[in-house]
Amino acid sequence: MGLFGNLFKQKEDTYSDFNWTPLLEINQLDEILTNSNKKIQIIFKHSTRCGVSRGVIKQFEDQNENIKNIDFYFLDLIAFRNISNAIAQNFNVEHQSPQLIVLKNKKIVAHASHYSIIDLNLKEL
Repeated sequence: MGLFGNLFKQKEDTYSDFNWTPLLEINQLDEILTNSNKKIQIIFKHSTRCGVSRGVIKQFEDQNENIKNIDFYFLDLIAFRNISNAIAQNFNVEHQSPQLIVLKNKKIVAHASHYSIIDLNLKEL
C-alpha cells in the first residue's frame, strides 16, 4: 500500500460493533432461507473497496442498532464473490453494491441498493 493508502486507511471493514453474522459459506444461504420462516433475515452485500458502500453501511448501522428481532448477515462481496453470485442466481436479484436483501417466509420482501438502503424502514416489515 502506498503512502496515501496508509494515511487514509479506514478501520477494518468488520463492523464488529453491530450485530452482524458473517456470510462466509454458500450453504448459509439455505439456513437463511429456512430461518426466514421464523424471523426476518437481512443480507447486506458490502464492497470493502467502495466509499459509497462504507458510508451506507455506517448510516444503516446507526439507524438500526437497536433492532433485535432480525438476523443481520454481512457479506464482503470482494472476498466472497461466489456467494454474491449465488445470491443473485438463487434469489433472482440483480447484483448491486452495496445491496440489502430482506427475506421473510422464504421470499424477498424488500431489497435496495446504494443510498436507497437508508430509506428502508425495517421497523415496518
